Amino acid sequence: MTKQSIFGRMSQLIRANVNAMLDRAEDPEKMLDQMIRDFTNNIREAEEAVAQTIGNLRMMEDDYKEDLDTARSWGQKALAASRKADEFRAEGHEQDAQKFDNLAKVAIQRQIDAENSAKNAEPTIQSQREIVERLRTGLEQMKTKRQQLISKRDELVARSKAAHAQSQVHDAVKAIDIMDPTSEVGRFEEKIRREEARVRGQNELAASSLDSQFEQLEDLGEQAEVEARLAALRGGASEPAAIGTGSESSSGVTEADFANLETEKDKS
Repeated sequence: MTKQSIFGRMSQLIRANVNAMLDRAEDPEKMLDQMIRDFTNNIREAEEAVAQTIGNLRMMEDDYKEDLDTARSWGQKALAASRKADEFRAEGHEQDAQKFDNLAKVAIQRQIDAENSAKNAEPTIQSQREIVERLRTGLEQMKTKRQQLISKRDELVARSKAAHAQSQVHDAVKAIDIMDPTSEVGRFEEKIRREEARVRGQNELAASSLDSQFEQLEDLGEQAEVEARLAALRGGASEPAAIGTGSESSSGVTEADFANLETEKDKS
């Protein structure tokens, strides 16, 4: 039962798909380390099982050899007894001859028993030899796979970490995609654009207000000049400064009023 259990675990580990196991693993590095420990422990148990099986086989082979030696020995004894019986019979000692004939028969029977024992052991010995060979093959495969696993551990761990890092970078890049309006950068850019638009509106509003104020200042300046020149005329100035032309001034004076003024001047 122990040998079958060890053999079953050996077969399972030999058939194990490392890549599939890593795909299911949350931490490939820990998974690989655990696999190496499992291989090491099972190899140690398999070595003990193989050693025990080989020991049992050697015992059976020793027993088989001993049975063959025993059969050969009893055969020689039977031959010797038979020859001794023939000698006594040739000398006319029938009783002694019969005695050695009986000894030869006993020796032959024991020879047959030893031969049967050896013959019966042959299938078991052959079966044990096959089991030992299978266990040895499986053990060597486990050792080879364990060594390959150790050799590839760093490579597989590095590849796993690289893949994980690439996945993290991909997720990070996707999260800050500046072309994506739903990303943080997109929302921040939209906020800046609204702020810039608000500032432009304020600037335009401020510029409009300044233009209006300058126009009011210009109107006030022109009105002040008119009042100043009128005051100069009243003070007796002979030539008033040019007021300028226009269809109508801001005080309601028209070109017709100037024409009437010229007529009154000629009459006087």
